[in-house]
Amino acid sequence: MPSMVSRGRGRRTINEINMVPFIDVMLVLLIIFMVTAPLITPSAVDLPTVGKGKKPPEQVIEVIVGKDETLSLKIDGNTRRIKLGELAANVKRAQDGLGKDGSSAVIISADKSVKYEAVVNVMNVLQKAGAQRVGLSVQVAN
Repeated sequence: MPSMVSRGRGRRTINEINMVPFIDVMLVLLIIFMVTAPLITPSAVDLPTVGKGKKPPEQVIEVIVGKDETLSLKIDGNTRRIKLGELAANVKRAQDGLGKDGSSAVIISADKSVKYEAVVNVMNVLQKAGAQRVGLSVQVAN
């Protein structure tokens, strides 16, 4: 209930918010969080494992992203450097030359120090080029 102040001729109410209950609640919450924080164990992230496929693709087109984000295209053991703008046309040409139905697998191999953005850009170009089967090359731990 607001208090009344007599000042001069009439009484006037003081419009103030009592902060004491608010501060008490905040301190109780702070203590609860401080006590429970050490009890919460950090959860481990379960990463997907690499299994063996049924049958590896017979013909593979490999796009290699180097440490300096340069691209190389490897087809049947022949490797040549290309630019990102030339990737779509070269992959289409290679798929038409290799696959019967134009759906040869495209594998992206990237150095682990390469930015994620560079790999996503390569995947985006391959998707726009109509590559049906795109995979990422991984190193299997022994």
